[in-house]
Amino acid sequence: MKKYLLFVSLLVVGLLAFAAPLKVAFLYVGPVGDDGWTYAQNLGRLYVQNYFGDKIQTTYIESVPMADAVNVLKTLAQSGYKIIYTTSFSYMEQTAQVAKLFPNVIFENCSGYLIGPNMSAYFGRIYEPEFLTGLVAGAMTKTNKIGYVAAFPTPEVVRGINAFALGVQMVNPKATVQVVWVNDWYNPPTEKEAALSLIGAGCDVIKSETDSPAPLQAAGSKGVYCIGYNTDQSSYAPKTFLTASVFDWGIYYKNDIQSVLDGTWKPQNFWGGLDTGVVNIAPMSDLVPPQVQKLVNAMKEAMKAHTLNVFAGPIYDQSGKLMVPSGQNLSDQALLSMNWFVKGVIGNIPK
Repeated sequence: MKKYLLFVSLLVVGLLAFAAPLKVAFLYVGPVGDDGWTYAQNLGRLYVQNYFGDKIQTTYIESVPMADAVNVLKTLAQSGYKIIYTTSFSYMEQTAQVAKLFPNVIFENCSGYLIGPNMSAYFGRIYEPEFLTGLVAGAMTKTNKIGYVAAFPTPEVVRGINAFALGVQMVNPKATVQVVWVNDWYNPPTEKEAALSLIGAGCDVIKSETDSPAPLQAAGSKGVYCIGYNTDQSSYAPKTFLTASVFDWGIYYKNDIQSVLDGTWKPQNFWGGLDTGVVNIAPMSDLVPPQVQKLVNAMKEAMKAHTLNVFAGPIYDQSGKLMVPSGQNLSDQALLSMNWFVKGVIGNIPK
């Protein structure tokens, strides 16, 4: 009997050793070589593939058009993928639609808000490092004109512009932030043109919020300071790069996949800030004076400790109307639907 039990135990161990890996898929809105949003997402995929090793098997499909998302998601679910990450707000509705058809597959949408029994939403409070980069921009401008190359007029982007402008205003109340919309996440020629138009208008610091390094390259070619987004893009403008707001998706993906492997996964709406490590500010270049770096680092630690809130009142909109009274903070609900610019921002939000 003991020998039989030993045999059974060894057999179970053997079967577990050869258990099929958890299949994990990623849907990307752009190319992995964009050195921006999708590149950062793919770094997260590579991190978890290396971290978990044979326990998981990952794949990705890049530059998926919105119109094709439903069919691509169905194909992945039918192919045995048990976790599917759709890494753009653009895929939220399609993800929710397909999730209902495959209740045994976990679906997760980045930057959206819809959740369900087998669907989570996740994002990072990138507006926190955006505020920090605003401190840098406000301290470095000489013309008091700062340019912001923005993708789409969504609450996410508006929120980031406002946080950046609040950082600028904190150190330099005379400075303004001029916004140019490119109406695309990834369009290097248009992004470059937008940056050059802002430089032509007298902006001596360019902030990028789009997915390619084109705005930074344009700024670098003109000897203009620049601040990046998504990843540390310093190599594209080594002589004028100041810093960047960056994501570290590997942290989220590691914890999330581990919960699936442990059998503890539950749907959630994750929105992590600097305290989680999912968002951060890239190392500041030597162009940024030590006293400015000291201020930025102090503000960063205060936000991590939750003693500083970016959207604490008083805050006024472009027209001078008081939007957040002193002693109050904007709620997450208000942040997620933000459709107005703070004082100091030049530009409109297209309807």
